[in-house]
Amino acid sequence: MKEIILDKATEMFLNLGFKSVTMDDLAQELGISKKTIYTHFNNKTKLIEACTMQVYGAITQGIDTICALNKDPISELYEIKKFVMIHLKNEQSSPQYQLQKYYPKIYDTIRQKQFEHVQDCVVENMERGIAEGIYRKNLDVNFASRIYFSGITSIKDHSIFPTDLFLITDLMDNFLEYHLRGIINKEGRKILNNLIDANID
Repeated sequence: MKEIILDKATEMFLNLGFKSVTMDDLAQELGISKKTIYTHFNNKTKLIEACTMQVYGAITQGIDTICALNKDPISELYEIKKFVMIHLKNEQSSPQYQLQKYYPKIYDTIRQKQFEHVQDCVVENMERGIAEGIYRKNLDVNFASRIYFSGITSIKDHSIFPTDLFLITDLMDNFLEYHLRGIINKEGRKILNNLIDANID
């Protein structure tokens, strides 16, 4: 029952928003009493914390699976982008904004975990790209990896990129190309251009 509650709550929070969904809404949707929910989760904050950790775990596991395929570093980033886009399509509300506004402690905890995981993945990606001769040799990996994290989190900020002006799919495509063109060399450009051409066709 705990897993059922967690799965349904995660779905509702992502679709309707962390603030909008009440424990009454969740209980009604599941056809159970609120008491049953509170048996497994002491309060809404604990439930939201568990939901965000579940989403974080699913995303990081997916990214780790892609990284284990050992594709060239540029293709790897495109595969990660595709995976993240599938996840984002399930978000109908602005979960990041609502989490930050109404549950800042949970937001800060998740953001720090995201940063640490992305930092590890992107640093490894960049070091491999340099070693394979497709990223610039003089690339400041520590700086560029942090700029990457800052960028991927900022494009989901609707106050900067309002949804009536920007589609998330375009933002993801444009940001990844922008990031890669700043770190690749001549050999890397060949791979990138081939990938872009393949995605257009």
